[in-house]
Amino acid sequence: MHSQLDSYDRKILALLQEDASLSSAQIAEQVGLSQSPCWRRIQRMKEEGIIRGQVTLLDRKKIGLNTQIFAEIKLNAHGRSNFTGFTEAIRGFPEVLECYVLMGSVDFMLRIVTADIEAYERFFFEKLSMVPGIQEVNSIVALSEIKSTTSLPV
Repeated sequence: MHSQLDSYDRKILALLQEDASLSSAQIAEQVGLSQSPCWRRIQRMKEEGIIRGQVTLLDRKKIGLNTQIFAEIKLNAHGRSNFTGFTEAIRGFPEVLECYVLMGSVDFMLRIVTADIEAYERFFFEKLSMVPGIQEVNSIVALSEIKSTTSLPV
């Protein structure tokens, strides 16, 4: 069940998505509330799981993760029967930032970051291809990034 969000909640969420380091006083001033009600709204949205956490976003290229790969994974029949084993293995790879279950000709889509193509090749042969049940991996190299955001359209 999702919570009903009013215009104040939506403004608060939009501000927090842009800068989670804002104090409740700064947020309150920008949305037109006093500090205490604003703080209570933020706490309620945390308790309800609307706000899942607050993190620091890094520029992957500035820390040497220059290559982004999208890998389409198809499992064999045995792999599909061991879905849990596959997902646990993928969760254990820090190079995999996102993993989605898909409908269609492939079973999963992974977003993977590495320093370069050679690092991806090592990851592929030493980790990914060793996961039991994988029938096929189609790796797609992202050349450039047109849009990347963590902000949801509230």
